This record gives sequence, C-alpha cells and structure tokens, in this order.
Amino acid sequence: MFVPCDRGGASASPDFKGFTLLMPAVSVGNVGQLAIDLVISTLNMTKAGYFYTDCLVPMVGNNPYATAEDDSVELSINAEVYSLPSKKLVVLQIRSPFIKNKYRPFCQTLLSWVKSSKCARVILLSSSHAYQRDDEQLLGTPLRYLLTPDLEKAVGGLMQELNWKEMEKVAAYPGINDTEKVLHIPGGGITKLLFTESCSKGIQMAVLLKFCSEGDNIPDAFALVHYLNEWLQLIKSEVNTSTQWKMPSSWRLLFGNGLPPALF
Repeated sequence: MFVPCDRGGASASPDFKGFTLLMPAVSVGNVGQLAIDLVISTLNMTKAGYFYTDCLVPMVGNNPYATAEDDSVELSINAEVYSLPSKKLVVLQIRSPFIKNKYRPFCQTLLSWVKSSKCARVILLSSSHAYQRDDEQLLGTPLRYLLTPDLEKAVGGLMQELNWKEMEKVAAYPGINDTEKVLHIPGGGITKLLFTESCSKGIQMAVLLKFCSEGDNIPDAFALVHYLNEWLQLIKSEVNTSTQWKMPSSWRLLFGNGLPPALF
C-alpha cells in the first residue's frame, strides 16, 4: 500500500486523480528500472512516498538521485513513489526482486491502489529475452507494445501513427499446433500477469518492452525511454540523443568502483 512522505508533520496523501502511473517490471537486464531512473533524474521528480509491501526483497540504501553531499545521506528503500504534478505523472520505482510466489499478491495490491488513487492509466516498462524470440519477432525493431482493451480505444490510433509494433503472440505448441497463439514474455517478470489482470479489471494499461540480453543494459534503457518519449513527450525530442537524459549519480556504481590506483 502507498504511504505518503511525512513532510513537516503532515502526511496527507497526494492527489493522483487523472495521473499516468509509470513503473518498471523487474525483468531481464533491469531495463525498465534503468529507464525509470532516467525519467526520475531528468525530470527532477519529487519523492511523494513509498509503496509498503512484503512482496519484495527488503533493501535500503543511499539516495540514488543525489546531486549534492547534503541529499546523498537520504535513505531509499525497495519501492518508492515520485510525482510531477505539472505533467500529471506519478512514478513507482522498484529496486529489488520479488519474493517467490508473491507476484500475484503484489499485482492485486498495486491495481487496488491504482483504482483507489484514480490514476488514469498505467504504463509498464519491461523487457524480454532476445534469444527466445520467434521468427516473426526477429524482424524489424526490438521494441514492442501492448494495450489493454480499455486503453486501445483511447490511444490505439496514435500507436498506428507512430508505426509501433504490437507484441506478437506465439504458438502455444510450436511444431505441433501453430494455430493456437498465446502471449509469451520470457524474462518479463510480472509483465504478463499484471497485463492480463489489468485487462480483466478494466484498467487502462500499456506495456512498452525491449528484447535484450543480460550485460551492460544502459543502451537498452536509453532505447526504451526514447520509445516512451515518442508517446508521452516528457522532454523535447527534436533529436533523440542520450545526452537529453540525465543519468543519476548512482549509475557510477553500476559496475563497481574499479581497482584502487594505489594497488599499482
């Protein structure tokens, strides 16, 4: 459940009515989480609270978006909420993996909060194993989208104008029965479950995902956030370059600090 920040003794829950909720799936390469980092850091979003849940591995660390020594000592936990009222945007950042068998309770709690907070729509940033693509998915761009029926009515035409590719369904039993097609997102974590639950509950949700492999996934994160920006226009996009997006200070530690020079 959402717990607002206690600011000056006041902990009234902020109003997210009509906002777009942007969040990552904990998926292959952590691409969605890295893309969310870029959004929060670039837009200088304000922390609105945190999402209290027993479905994620507990963690605590320093402020990942610190810009000065003063704010670097702030603590961050596994699921925090940031907002930008001027763009009617609220972001849920998830920083730790799910506990086994906790996908479904998390999805139920999250969607219950989406309804109670009256968010207009949810956009889930995700990824899927590149090596498990079928022949059709190997063609063209590695970026895909999915829309629930309720959101399809509102923005389906725009996706066609953007010339985006919808996530293809694949054969349920390849080589045996190729006519029965199912949605398959290997490495996507909660993506499929959250999408199907949103479909059944009448929630407007979009999934934006990239096929990728584990490794240095920073380029994948930039590709995914550019993809998101084509739709939402969060920043000016005359030229889509990585320099438009501000990398958070915590990214300096993605691959460790390296060996101390004193060793040589």
